[in-house]
Amino acid sequence: MTVPFLDLKAPYAELRAELDEAYQRVMQSGWFITGEEVERFEAEFAEYCGAKHCVGVANGLEALHLVLRAWDIGPGDEVIVPSNTYIATWLAVSYCGATPIPVEPDPSTFNIDPERIAEKITAKTRAILPVHLYGRPAAMDAIMSLAESRGLRVLEDAAQAHGATYRGRRAGSLAHAAGFSFYPGKNLGAQGDAGAVTTDDAALADRIRLLRNYGSRVKYYNEEKGFNSRLDEMQAAFLRVKLRHLEAWNARRVAIASTYSTALASAKNVVAPATTPGCESAWHLYVVRSPSRDELQRHLTSRGIGTLIHYPVPPHLSGAYASDGARDDAFPVATRLASEVLSLPIGPHLRVEDARTVASEVAAFAHGEHASGGKGDRDDARTTA
Repeated sequence: MTVPFLDLKAPYAELRAELDEAYQRVMQSGWFITGEEVERFEAEFAEYCGAKHCVGVANGLEALHLVLRAWDIGPGDEVIVPSNTYIATWLAVSYCGATPIPVEPDPSTFNIDPERIAEKITAKTRAILPVHLYGRPAAMDAIMSLAESRGLRVLEDAAQAHGATYRGRRAGSLAHAAGFSFYPGKNLGAQGDAGAVTTDDAALADRIRLLRNYGSRVKYYNEEKGFNSRLDEMQAAFLRVKLRHLEAWNARRVAIASTYSTALASAKNVVAPATTPGCESAWHLYVVRSPSRDELQRHLTSRGIGTLIHYPVPPHLSGAYASDGARDDAFPVATRLASEVLSLPIGPHLRVEDARTVASEVAAFAHGEHASGGKGDRDDARTTA
């Protein structure tokens, strides 16, 4: 038995005719940078998210970075970020010369804890950058209320949340702006790197269009020091095809997540992701928690089941931020999660029978029924932070 963590060949197999037609259309047009395909994708994705504007850019990191730049955030400024996230969230702040200020997550949701944000706000704080980690929207009502009371901007890191909803609204329309990644493994993935910004702010969208293209609206006439961060026509054409299938593919993810959660409902030392009323995850990842994470991963590997750890090193412990001098115990919740989380296979092309097999193997481990014959670690991970 082999169950891959994610099959990136399967989307092409399913959509071969549509993707090949998109490729031919772009090749025959002779236009490859910021043309009609990009404009149409921007309009279609903005409508999908419920936002007024979308600006295609080179990747998800650039989406976040360019929004912060467009808000004139820079040296001397601070931006609130989660302590528990992929490092790109922090890097977007650092690229501007500003300082990322980490806030610990709610251990039940893995997302930034809004109750801890207020204590980190200072006179230097300019923005809050919540992440919809693993596809679950952050607690946006509380975050937006706090931001409005303090005069702060809010930027969603929606890189993992294509199609996720919070109180009936889609990610990408929940704050002043949002940054998306279309990395191939995302729910809406390109055939390479790609990203986008969504916003209702016309002036912000216009500035990002300027910044993404060397600071130029007209070729060779540069209004400011910009960047080369453009979404190309080929990726936009592929994304237009996949966007038409995103809702159906997300529904398949929901079914797989439900299979896992049902199997793990009574597990003691493997905890399934919690659900939040009014919040619908895009299930980009299905992440369980266990104090016996490494043993669980070895067990699944021995059964031919692919898993990944998102993410084994919190940003504050990475070499990239070593010079900041954070103590090893500075962010204990993020550090503990990094030692306990494990991502199970999930994707729109995972077979239901394979998902059931994975669920069965995880449940067997959780109940101490795996091949080693041991009872496993019976500590309840729900009580740990």
